Parts: sequence; C-alpha cells; structure tokens
Amino acid sequence: MTYNINEKGYYGEFGGAFIPEMLYPNVDNLQKSYKEIMYQPDFQEEMKQLLKDYVGRPSPLYFAKRLSEKYKTQIYLKREDLNHTGSHKINNTIGQILLAKKLGKKRIIAETGAGQHGVATATVCALMGMECIVYMGSIDIERQAPNVSRMKMLGAKVIPATSGSQTLKDATNEAIRDWIQHPVETHYIIGSVVGPHPYPDMVARFQAVISEEMKAQLKEQTGNENPNAIIACVGGGSNAAGAFYHYLENEEVQFIAVEAAGHGIHSGESAATSVLGSKGIIHGSRTLLMQTEDGQIIEPYSLSAGLDYPGIGPMHANLIHAGRAEAVSVTDEEALEAAFVLTRMEGIIPALETAHAFAALEKMKFKTQDVVVINLSGRGDKDLATYKKHFETYGK
Repeated sequence: MTYNINEKGYYGEFGGAFIPEMLYPNVDNLQKSYKEIMYQPDFQEEMKQLLKDYVGRPSPLYFAKRLSEKYKTQIYLKREDLNHTGSHKINNTIGQILLAKKLGKKRIIAETGAGQHGVATATVCALMGMECIVYMGSIDIERQAPNVSRMKMLGAKVIPATSGSQTLKDATNEAIRDWIQHPVETHYIIGSVVGPHPYPDMVARFQAVISEEMKAQLKEQTGNENPNAIIACVGGGSNAAGAFYHYLENEEVQFIAVEAAGHGIHSGESAATSVLGSKGIIHGSRTLLMQTEDGQIIEPYSLSAGLDYPGIGPMHANLIHAGRAEAVSVTDEEALEAAFVLTRMEGIIPALETAHAFAALEKMKFKTQDVVVINLSGRGDKDLATYKKHFETYGK
C-alpha cells in the first residue's frame, strides 16, 4: 500500500478537487504545472538559497536532555520555531510565492488561524513586492493580536471573517470567495495540506524539507536516519505532513498525529476530527470532517487558534483511516500544562499548537532506547497573553 498521492489527486479515498466552475482554470493550471515548475533547476536553486540565507535552514535537531530524562526515552526536537517568522509556515510560503511569480500572478491572498501563516505570507509578499490580503477570523484577530500587528507592519491588508465561528474555517471560506471573484490575477497561498488538489500535495512537498533534514541530522547524531516515532500537532496538518513526508512508506517509523480536544472530545467544544469526523467535502477536498447527519459543519473549538479546524488534510485522513498514523487527542488544559513543562525544563516557549504535541508524551509509552522526534512547529510569543492567564495554575 502506498501513502503518497495518486495521479488523480487522491490519498486512498481522500482528496480530489471539488471546486466552483469559476476556479477550474486556475486549479487545472496548477494541477498541470506545479510539479514541473517546482522541480526546475532555477526554481530549486532560488528556493534553496532563500531557505538557507533568508529563512535560516537547516533548523536544528536538538536533543532534549531533561525532557528525555522525565519521559525515560530519547527525545529530539526539530526546531521549526527558529525559522524566520517563528514557525514552519515560511517553508511553504517561500515555495508558493516563487510559484506565483512563475505563473505571472500579481496579487496574493491567504487564510490564517493562529496568524503564523498570515505572517509568513505577508513576509514573502514584502520580499517579492506583491500585494497581500490575509483573511482571519474576528475571534482569532483578538486572540492573536501580535501576529495581526506583524502582518500589518509587513504591508498586508488583514480582513476579518465575521461569519460562523469567526475562526479558521470562516477565514478559508472568505479567501475562497475572494479567489472566485479574482481568479485571473490572484494566487491563493493555502497554508495547510487542505483544499483542492494540488494544494495538499504541493504544500506537503514544500514542507518535506523538515523530514529531509531530519533524516540527515538523525544519521549524524544517532547513527540511524530513522526515528522510532514522530510526533506532530495536526489541525489541517502541514507541519505533520512535512515531518512525516520522507518516512511515509517506512512503516517502522510510527506517526503520532495530535489533535485538539478542546474541553474534551465529547464536550461539544472540540476539534478532534479523527474521532468526531466522518467522510465529507470541505474547502474543495474529500476528507474527514466534523458534520451533522445532514452534512452541516459542526463548529470546532480549541484554545489554540491554529487547531480549531473542523476537518483534517486528506493525507492525514488517509494515514489515520489506514492505521498508518495514530491520532491522539489533547485538551486545552493538557496542552497548557505541557507548554509549561517544556518551558521550565528546556527553556523553550512553544506555540500553543505545538504544545499539544508535547502533551502526547503523557499518553504514550516508549522504550528507554527509542528515538522520538517532536516537530516543534512554532514559537510561543504570539500566545503569551493566553499563557499569562494560566501562570498561577501551571507556571509554579
């Protein structure tokens, strides 16, 4: 069995392109050209140069000694938080802005939840001198104020999404509406492995630099390029896709996809799609999503603005459905506690999204000699206002 995408844009039974007629020319053009363009020598050379000299790659693979002692296993952290802009999101936006230039696009739109993808998009638009519009849920604008300020300083126009839950799902809806209205001059830089084909595959390929580096770094540090397990948080799932990518067909490497359970999986305030979801179509692809019996989307909830999405990328839906990846659900409280454990034991403040991945250590059992890599997908300065509210509970 293969876990890679097939020629029709599906991971098993998940994926595809379910789009309005107005978008067919754009999406069809992307489908036919994205791999050809992104593997051209000049494209690769420019992308690698920017990833090295602008983003600061390779990101370190850090052996977390104190955390390893606490959990009695060998824990390594892939430090995507040290990238320019503070997360893994810049890997994809660098690739997509170069693709947009090749396609002759003049205007860039994006959606964002936690704001990291919005910042990364605004950053590359400033770098390339392109117009940038970012859609963001009104609630996320309030709880991720530092990133909103960064986007505006970089020259992006931030437009609030005021419908639905006023979070990531609704920002994505607004971005798609914009794209329908401006299909010719606009490129939509989707931030995760979601949306119509080829976006899930394209974003995964741009994020695959994470596992490409991981293999070489593990070989150097441990003598073996294969870890026993990789842990990553999953909303749509771009950081997890990048961390898993070069190990997809190696079933000796365990994948642990960590979702947001909010106030509890069955509390009515959750985003644990793999448990609560069923097969359906959202934002242009067939995947697992939280929906009612008559197909209405159930509003997700998480304290983390980047994980409160009602669906999951089709790659991850297939990995979980096929048993290749294990889904773990983590509540707000568990993520907050894990954030303070990491901060006090290793001196690293993680993004609230990333904290969910660390909380999985309390739920998993590893052997002493096992090598476990956690993808530390983002830094936590954007979440300090949230963390501050919980200092007395978790920060002792």
